[in-house]
Amino acid sequence: MRLNKYISHNTPYSRREADRLIKEGLVTVNRQPMKDFSYRVQPGDKVAVKGRLVEPRKRGEVTMVVYNKPRGVLVTKKDDRGRTTIYHKLPGKFRHFIPVGRLDYASEGLLLLTDNPEVADVLMRSRLPRSYNIKIDKPLTEEMLRAMREGLVLEDAREGGHEASEITRMEFAPFQEVTVRGQSGKYTKLRVTITEGKNRELRRFFGHFGAKVLDLKRVAFGWVELNNLPENKTRYFTRQEYETLHQFLKEERKNDSH
Repeated sequence: MRLNKYISHNTPYSRREADRLIKEGLVTVNRQPMKDFSYRVQPGDKVAVKGRLVEPRKRGEVTMVVYNKPRGVLVTKKDDRGRTTIYHKLPGKFRHFIPVGRLDYASEGLLLLTDNPEVADVLMRSRLPRSYNIKIDKPLTEEMLRAMREGLVLEDAREGGHEASEITRMEFAPFQEVTVRGQSGKYTKLRVTITEGKNRELRRFFGHFGAKVLDLKRVAFGWVELNNLPENKTRYFTRQEYETLHQFLKEERKNDSH
């Protein structure tokens, strides 16, 4: 495992922060300063940051947090424009936790965070269902429903995406579930379940049909539901949620080994 990844996996530091520490000569391997960014940590190596030995994390050791993200908050460590991030809102003890995927600035709802980068990566890449309550500014059309049932490939998926995004082409897998929660005039409220977490996926999907997503709230991720967790509040996983997580990780590792 590369040195920066080893540090980020086993300490509160991110990979970017680990790179900075390596550059500044604050990382040692077997008591010798190590500035080789490509160095791969070997079994038995003693890695230390600022003189403190880095203890390898035990496999399976993980803390999971559910956060009800408010809209108008970015899921990032820092913002060049000085906007509010989740780390301004979260208690300091979660400063080193990693978000599992993203919710964009205008979106709200369930965001999972973990102190285990490996678990974050597995959950992000998974096809676990993600459920959202959304409101669009158009009546639902048969064309939209067909695309939800059958999937959609767009060579130009810029509508609904961020103006700075370089993503143009996008494939949308069939939605797992669609429920109409209400219609009034030109507005439609839906609960949709998808199995991907692509960049502004739902906003791009409906943007293709000339519909703007006015509200977007994630209410479930896999077996974890937001329920009545207040906005901007956190909770730890329940015992049952941890049991399900460990079973899920076990199955994923088994699949990866085949």
